[in-house]
Amino acid sequence: MSEKLPANALIVESALRERGAGGEIVVLPEKAPTAATAAAQLGCEVGAIANSLIFDADGAPLLVLTSGAHRVDVELIARTADVERVRRATPEFVRQATGQPIGGVAPVGHPAPVRTLVDTWLSKHEVVWAAGGHPHTVFPTTFDELVRITGGTPVDVE
Repeated sequence: MSEKLPANALIVESALRERGAGGEIVVLPEKAPTAATAAAQLGCEVGAIANSLIFDADGAPLLVLTSGAHRVDVELIARTADVERVRRATPEFVRQATGQPIGGVAPVGHPAPVRTLVDTWLSKHEVVWAAGGHPHTVFPTTFDELVRITGGTPVDVE
């Protein structure tokens, strides 16, 4: 399947293998820029989609993997991350931090490690779907595996 994956998804696939993750990247027929569009294509609950949101946290990238059913409380995240200000990152900031486009940011496969917070709500789902580095790609995982492969910190996001 690897030969059919977009270049960014190949990088993510390699990172997943290096970390011992079990899921295979799936190419969706349509872009999945939102949790709702991804869930509709996968036939799962929107809450089982792990949105990868990059924030600018005092100038440093902060990845928040949140359930598609949640909105991130940036003030709570700022306190949790012990930073002064957390704001939504620009597309350029996201691309620089992750090497991936908004709408396809994966939890792994970045040029350098990105501090990561993982929404505890995702633990309610046996299978969680995360982006695979491209707007058309996703992969199945679990809450525990997401925490492990990202080195992330489980937190409440809202």
